[in-house]
Order: sequence, then C-alpha cells, then structure tokens
Amino acid sequence: MVNTKKVAVAGAGLVGRLLAFQLVQRGYEVHVYDPVPGPQDPSVYEREQVASPPHAAAWTAAGMLSPVSELESGDAGVYQLGMRSLALWPQIVASLSLPVVHAQQGSLMLAHQGDEGSAQRMTDLLVYKLRQAGQAQNAEALQQRIKRISMEELAQLEPSLSGVQQAWMLPGEGQIHTRQAMVALADAAEKQGVRWHWGESVTRMEAGALHTENGQRIEADWVFDARGLEARPELPVRGVRGEVLWLHAPGVVLNRPLRLLHPRYRVYIVPRPGEVVFIGASEIESEDRGPMSVRSAVELMAAAHSILPELAEARIVHMETNLRPALPDNLPLIRTEDGISRINGLFRHGWLMAPAMVQDALQAFQAFESH
Repeated sequence: MVNTKKVAVAGAGLVGRLLAFQLVQRGYEVHVYDPVPGPQDPSVYEREQVASPPHAAAWTAAGMLSPVSELESGDAGVYQLGMRSLALWPQIVASLSLPVVHAQQGSLMLAHQGDEGSAQRMTDLLVYKLRQAGQAQNAEALQQRIKRISMEELAQLEPSLSGVQQAWMLPGEGQIHTRQAMVALADAAEKQGVRWHWGESVTRMEAGALHTENGQRIEADWVFDARGLEARPELPVRGVRGEVLWLHAPGVVLNRPLRLLHPRYRVYIVPRPGEVVFIGASEIESEDRGPMSVRSAVELMAAAHSILPELAEARIVHMETNLRPALPDNLPLIRTEDGISRINGLFRHGWLMAPAMVQDALQAFQAFESH
C-alpha cells in the first residue's frame, strides 16, 4: 500500500541516505535536501572542478565495523548499536543494486614489543566495558569478543605483518567500503522514488517544516534532521578533525582491518580494492578543515610501516581531512518530537552505528504516527 505522507530529510550523509532508502521502502514520499552538488563521490566534483561545500564525514571514514575496539571511546550503548548494525549491514548491502565491498571476517588489534603496558591498559578497558555491557561475564564469553592469538596464528591470518609482539582477534568485526556504499545507497533510493534536492542548504528546522538558504519554507508531514555540523545552533554539535591517507601498495596483502595499540595515538589500517591501503586517523579537537599536517602524515605512515615493512615502496595517492560531528558527551543522539526527529553526534562511530540508529529513529517516528 502506498503511503501518501510526505517526509523531508535534511542532510544526505550516511544517516540521510539510510533514512531515505528505508522510508521510501515503507511507501513514504521522500524528499532529501543537501548543499552538495550531487550524490557522487566528492572526487568526481574535484576532477570536474565543480564548486562544492564540505562533504559529509562518511565519505572520509575507513568504514571499520568494530563494536568491541570502539568501546575505548564509546559506552555500552555504542556497543549495542554497533552489534545490532553488524547484523543489519549484510541485509542492507544485499538490497543495493550497485556492488559494495563488505566483509565481517574479524579485525585484529596489534602491539609492538615495548608497548605491552599500553596494550594491557587497552585490553583491560575493553574487558571492563564489555562486562558493563553484559558481554563478558565469564572466560568463554570473553573469548567470543577478544581472543588472544599466538604469533604463529597471526602469520597464518596475515602473512604480510612483521614486527608485532602481541595480537588479539576480535571475531565478527568487519569493514565496509564507505564510498561505494554512499553511492549505492543514493542510487537505490532514487530508483525507488526518493527525490533529491541537491545544492539546497537547510538553515532551520521545526516540526513539520524546514527552511532553506534561499528563503523557502517547505512543509511535510514529518521532517528528519540529519545535518551533522549544520544542525547548529539547534544542537550543541562540534567538529572533531580527522586525517586519513590512502596508499597504493601492490603486493601488500591484507585480509581484514588492523588496529595498532600505540601509546600516543590510534592507528588503523584497512585494506581496500585496487591494492589500496587506508590509514587513519588522527583525532584532533579542532574545526580546521585545512590539509593534513606533516606530523600526522609522518606518524600515521611510520606506524603503519612498522608492522607492514612492504609499505616502504607504496605510493601516497590521497590525503584527506574532515570533521566528525560530536556532541559534548561524544555520544549519539536521537530526539523525537511530534513532527520532527533529530539524529546527530555519531562522532567516530558513524558507519558502526548508523543502521541501528536509523532503525530506532524510524520506530520512534512510526510510534508517534500511530497515535
């Protein structure tokens, strides 16, 4: 049955695209507004020299689906959203018409000799938070979430690694190709009838209406605010700078995401198609969108090279910075009132949590509708 109600979504980042895709599947008339020129990978507009405002943080992310290791900067709620999303991603990817690289073969945490203290503090923190989340009440349950493995087992899993002293497997964790998924979500939603309004910035939202930069007031039966940083001042959201590198590394074989437990900074390494290795990411309390700093580039590449010596001959093909939207407590927000829903504060966990957050937001919205 076709639903005659109109829903307007502000923001075409990951949350906005997931919302549009799922709302149109439920039969709603869906309109999405975003200031960027179109749905494509930002590199397309750069090559064509098309002016564009800053693109969504989802384009820059590595796409690690790591609910356990992200407990370092999250809580039990983030973990539960991540575990639910792990189950939702295969269904979402299978429903898309364009190919999206997605795998859940586990991820690895690694530590060098001399960093045992940092590694122990990290694993102790993860175990403590898993117990808070009710996921590690005994040794058997803990093994299902964090499994210490030998160097011989590591060599079988990832033969290209070297210089590692300690390793842990996090079963079931995975990755998704973020740029492929963003394009595929927009394509699938459009084919089902979503109407995209590119180049239209939403400046203010209220129950049942949104206001655009050109002075229009657009009414709808319900509106969703998925604007990230652009939701200010209605939400106290701030930008947290992240920096990433892409290396072209022929001959370097990686089968799953890696996270190096370093005493000074977080480093993750993610394989991408085309012999690309994705390295990230700094986390800096700054809203500077300028190019990557020398310090960040050197530290990230040195850390990656320390466990993948073959990266010495890799070529730097891309450096990128972006701002992650974060609320004061660094935790995600879903706020539902009659006529308007707001989703924000996904911080560094966007790809990890977004499917479950969208599911919760849609349930709250439909609960209002049924009254």
